Amino acid sequence: MTLSQLEYFVAVAEEGSFTRAARRVHISQSGVSTQVRRLERDLGVELLDRRGRVVTLTAAGRAALGPARAALAAVDAVRHAVGDVTGLLRGRLVVGMVVGCTVAPLFDALARFHERHPGIELAVLEDASDRLLDRVRAGELDLALVGIAGSPPDDLDARIVVEDRLVAVVGPDHPLAGRARVSLGRLLDERLVCTPCGTGIRTALDRSASAVRGDARVVVEASAADAVVDLARRGLGVGVLSRSMTADLDGARAVPVTGAPVPALLALVWRREPGPAVQQLVAAADAAFDPRS
Repeated sequence: MTLSQLEYFVAVAEEGSFTRAARRVHISQSGVSTQVRRLERDLGVELLDRRGRVVTLTAAGRAALGPARAALAAVDAVRHAVGDVTGLLRGRLVVGMVVGCTVAPLFDALARFHERHPGIELAVLEDASDRLLDRVRAGELDLALVGIAGSPPDDLDARIVVEDRLVAVVGPDHPLAGRARVSLGRLLDERLVCTPCGTGIRTALDRSASAVRGDARVVVEASAADAVVDLARRGLGVGVLSRSMTADLDGARAVPVTGAPVPALLALVWRREPGPAVQQLVAAADAAFDPRS
């Protein structure tokens, strides 16, 4: 008895025809017939009644069908289990991250994953959050760290890793530089420097401004956080970033913004039903972003 014989027997039983079974398993009809006959000789009974136009099961065939299906399912489970292990031994993951957002825990997670699974090639690229989300949906990225406002998209799995508030970035001589905080209403009186539309920071700013009194007056856009800081320091406008993006201010000042109802969030996103490698990378990220670890 072989697995192929069981597969051909199940195919004939389910299709009710040697011809259709042969098409299903991609061998000749005579090959299917020969292998099923050998199975019957091995078991010492006829499994199929071939006398009618439709092939039917004998009593022995009905008894054998369930265990045959179970045997094939078990073999398939073995293949999947081995495939899961193989997927952690070799392969490639493409990870996206929002432009200009240096988040050390993500880098820690990537390093930890690489140490544990050196056979998997890691590629990291930057883009705007809206494009990163689209590329995850399209399967171009396996995982992405994106900036969002409000809640994560419903069509992807997500883990919020940072909930940030907006900050105003100004030069040391700006009237806001000496303040402990600034209200959103006061901030909206200023010319602003912010990231482009489609980024999490800009979405949080625009939605918060709309909820308070209207549009924010963004006069200069820059994709990278350090560019926003540099432009604000030079007096082109008040920069708007999230707190986690202001680690290196180089003489500028970061003033927390109060009264902004929509927080800026950083989230890891990936497609539903991820493979084992993505699952392991998400687990590494969970550990890296956990303050207790």
